[in-house]
Amino acid sequence: MHAFIRAIDRLTGSVGLVGGWLIAPLVIGTCYEVFARYVLGSPTIWAYELGYMLTGANFLLGMAFALRQDAHIRVDVLYLRFSPRTKALVNSLAYLFIVIPVCAWLSVALYGHAMQSILSLETSGQSAWNPVVWPFRISFFVAFTVLTLQALAELGKCVLLLRGTAGATESGIVLPHVAGQPGSH
Repeated sequence: MHAFIRAIDRLTGSVGLVGGWLIAPLVIGTCYEVFARYVLGSPTIWAYELGYMLTGANFLLGMAFALRQDAHIRVDVLYLRFSPRTKALVNSLAYLFIVIPVCAWLSVALYGHAMQSILSLETSGQSAWNPVVWPFRISFFVAFTVLTLQALAELGKCVLLLRGTAGATESGIVLPHVAGQPGSH
């Protein structure tokens, strides 16, 4: 289980890095659009669509990374008062019965949408540029697939914590962030 968790954590970090780097072309494209529109008086036909596709892909590809870093927002009114083991149990149940099934279902459905988009050479239809949208559709599928895998890894971390498995942190696995544990928020 340790090797699986480490591999998924690395995959999630890599996908999150790719998502983060999408900000660079987004900023360059947006700056060029502002320059072209207000200085040259000639707005582009591609900036709007490039912007929403890169922003969407950035957000989606960052979901699993946010889960790995325990950065998603949650209602903590009761959760903060739980012991580390109770938090791990609550997280395990949420991953097992909500997060993993929903994300897996979305991954399968989004795979179908991505394949249909590729095969039909679907275009956006929203501007004169009218780009193909399959790269954007693939980012949906990849994002939810990696989120599903990361949720499985987080479930594994919770199981390790519940079992009291010795050596989990020494093997490179960062256990879930829970109050009273070193490294918790």
